[in-house]
Amino acid sequence: MHSLNIFCHEFVVAVSFVACIVGLVLLWDSKQQKNDVEETERILFRMSFTYWLVYCVAFGIEKIVLPDWESVLMTLRITTALSYFLTFSCIVSLPLHKFAVHRVEE
Repeated sequence: MHSLNIFCHEFVVAVSFVACIVGLVLLWDSKQQKNDVEETERILFRMSFTYWLVYCVAFGIEKIVLPDWESVLMTLRITTALSYFLTFSCIVSLPLHKFAVHRVEE
């Protein structure tokens, strides 16, 4: 049962890796936004996708790297933890930003 959970997590990370790339491609827009609020939201979305992409890459490399390379594994674990928390902070910042903009408009 434990190996099934690990496989499921690895599958979800692989699918989310592809979803992040698709999300970044969809957000890639060379024209400048005229509205600062929309531009801030777009940047927060880009940051969320990018940080999660870093998490997916570090997670994948961690699974591939030989267990003998302890210093590399520790660096990858720190990278996955930091990118996980940065992704979380960006996702939390999106509704907080919308709430702050809504309060200013009132």
